[in-house]
Amino acid sequence: MSSAIVNIAYLIAASLFIFGLKGLTHPRTAVRGNMLGALGMLVAIVVTLLDKSIVGYGVIFAGIVIGGGIGAVLAVRIQMTAMPQLVALYNGFGGAASVLVAGAALFEIMVAGDSSPIPLDAQFSIATFASGLIGAVTFSGSVVAFGKLQGLTNEGSVRYPGDQIVKVVLAILLVIFGVLMVQFAGSSIPYWLMVIVALVIGVLVVIPIGGADMPVVVALLNSLSGLAAAATGFVLYNTVLIIAGTLVGASGVILTMIMCKAMNRSLLNVIFGTFTIVDGGPSADEVYAGKVKSTSPEEVAMLLSGAKRVVVVPGYGMAVAQAQHAVRELFDILEEHGIIMEFGVHPVAGRMPGHMNVLLAEADIPYDKLKDMDAINPSFKQVDVTIVIGANDVVNPVARTDPNSPIAGMPILDVDYSKTVIVIKRSLSPGFAGIPNPLFAADNTLMLFGDGKKMVEEIVKSVKEDWG
Repeated sequence: MSSAIVNIAYLIAASLFIFGLKGLTHPRTAVRGNMLGALGMLVAIVVTLLDKSIVGYGVIFAGIVIGGGIGAVLAVRIQMTAMPQLVALYNGFGGAASVLVAGAALFEIMVAGDSSPIPLDAQFSIATFASGLIGAVTFSGSVVAFGKLQGLTNEGSVRYPGDQIVKVVLAILLVIFGVLMVQFAGSSIPYWLMVIVALVIGVLVVIPIGGADMPVVVALLNSLSGLAAAATGFVLYNTVLIIAGTLVGASGVILTMIMCKAMNRSLLNVIFGTFTIVDGGPSADEVYAGKVKSTSPEEVAMLLSGAKRVVVVPGYGMAVAQAQHAVRELFDILEEHGIIMEFGVHPVAGRMPGHMNVLLAEADIPYDKLKDMDAINPSFKQVDVTIVIGANDVVNPVARTDPNSPIAGMPILDVDYSKTVIVIKRSLSPGFAGIPNPLFAADNTLMLFGDGKKMVEEIVKSVKEDWG
């Protein structure tokens, strides 16, 4: 295949990536954007394989059928509540592919020797090092993230004495192996030793990160998978791979910083630190004793009957309970009776960026009813009833009132300004920050204890009985 045709195909693929990414910025164009990106990747893969004359049409077609089949099965069978785990696996597979491709390219050049079209020089060695390092960290880190999200490992922060020292020692080993890769470019041993160390670092970096920080971790791993792909593009001298990897890496970094800002924490604090529980703060008994008022689905139904505006604040508890369809049924009933119902979505609610948006979209909630934090906060004082389903730290008012709190300064949803707050939660257990939430004991708050889905269904049942 002529270089002109290849370059034109790569230009088309890169353009499709850019237009696809732009389409993903809005729900109305997201499906089209996703299709454009997938089409661009298909063009890039087929043209690359044909250009290198590695395989024939039959093998390419078989790969498309097998890979497409696996993707179709996952798309049909995966639950929306398991989407964070799936995204984590996708990130990991991208990192693993970069490691293997870079290793294969190194082996191929070593075998070809002087006849290789790619010189075995310092530039190639550095690009290979970057591809293997970032890819290996992404792969092992994503596997750990998958385990946490799936509940296969401890979802909380797992730390051990001297963990930072161990990471520093391993980082020094990475530098040593990188130098050896440049000095002994004709050997693949330093590369694979570096990959092993990077795999260990990926595990050690993600294990201490708690479940509430998973939105940041997923976004960061997504960025790293893109950077690994871009580095692999430099290894193969493949322009479209560099462009695609750079787009993914850049968008992932931007999303990561948005997540960190929403938590009022730095990326370094998320990766190497944790929420620091401040001694001397009020205990749960002091905050809740004699102040918590429980309610029933029937009472909530009566409150809704007199409301003009209702806001639902979803949290991870809604995802666990899979209550989104019951919420949609409640939405339909309220809207039918002329009650305005909206959704206040915190950027880090759930276990991946946009987790709540995805769940509510699955239940066909109109997207214009989903309001981000900045849009919904100014209007909470005009809200008659706010229903919080499974959220905790993102609605904890001590973030505004207590400068010594571990979540001090974190932007929250100002649900406590509503006339009445209904909190649907299994218990008074604390959120990730490990501190009590005064919202649960506020004068305008009623606690509805139980499973999110079951409680919403009971509310819907009571509404139907009372309203006819």
